[in-house]
Amino acid sequence: MKAGSALPAGDGPGDGGGAEASGAAGAHKALSGVDYRAIGERLKAYRVGASLLAEDVAERLGVSRAVVYRMEKGDIVKIETLESLAQLLGTTLASLLGVEVEYYPTALGLFERMRQLELGAERILAHFEPISVLLTSDQYLGHLRQMLVEGAPRVGGKPMPLADIDNILAIMAERKAHFERRRPHILSLIGLRELERFVLTGLVGRVDLPEPVRAQRVEAARHEVRRIADLMESEPLHVQIGLIDDAMPSSTFQLFAGPERNVVAVSPFRLGELPNVRNGIATVTASPEATAMHEAMIARLWKQAYKGKAGAQMLRQLVERIR
Repeated sequence: MKAGSALPAGDGPGDGGGAEASGAAGAHKALSGVDYRAIGERLKAYRVGASLLAEDVAERLGVSRAVVYRMEKGDIVKIETLESLAQLLGTTLASLLGVEVEYYPTALGLFERMRQLELGAERILAHFEPISVLLTSDQYLGHLRQMLVEGAPRVGGKPMPLADIDNILAIMAERKAHFERRRPHILSLIGLRELERFVLTGLVGRVDLPEPVRAQRVEAARHEVRRIADLMESEPLHVQIGLIDDAMPSSTFQLFAGPERNVVAVSPFRLGELPNVRNGIATVTASPEATAMHEAMIARLWKQAYKGKAGAQMLRQLVERIR
């Protein structure tokens, strides 16, 4: 967007038939099941994100500004126009149409989908806070079960049924076993700030536990960090770990690289201290745009990461420093 050219909702003069466009969008949707209004909203969001005015888009497409406004209200008639817009806005036709994305409102559904994707993955690029479960010790899932039971709401909301917790853990155990058996290459990014919190807090589902229990859980967290240090020092062929001394994304992700396509899962769920498997919407997509963006971010973070024996030494110092 050009300096000083903020665009309010329903922006600008020359809307050119807003009521007619709205009616046309409704008619399109009724006939085809496609939400053209939503496509128009995405068009506007991508345009604003690309810092372009409506007249900029109009000039490059060779249409009037009024046509651009009508398209942003859902008056879409030609697929060729959408393809040109996607290229202009640096996105894909699939993103404009809102396809190629799977949404998972439960951790159970997401973890099962991840299990399926891992079956065919040749490489896994991961940031799951604070540590990818695939790299945790054999004892970790037992601690996780304790944390999930402890973290159940005590006022208002209903706790998660134990059967659901056990189903999640069964899927996680299967994923870990498959990873150990098949040994696909994994590149795991770990935030040092998240690890510090992990060691300080311990493997707990809530913070008001008796002090002897807290001390045991802190030691369990320290054990997991030492395990990561051992992996970094021994450098097994199928495992690469990078420590990032910077703020990490608030959502965790895992990119599955396969022989035919790459798929990325973005998750609001977390399996570290004070875990969350109850609330959030996860997404899974094979969109080339999404996977390329995640690969670029991973490459950038990996370049600045501490690795190998130097990273292992940092972790051991962290464990000794935080007591």
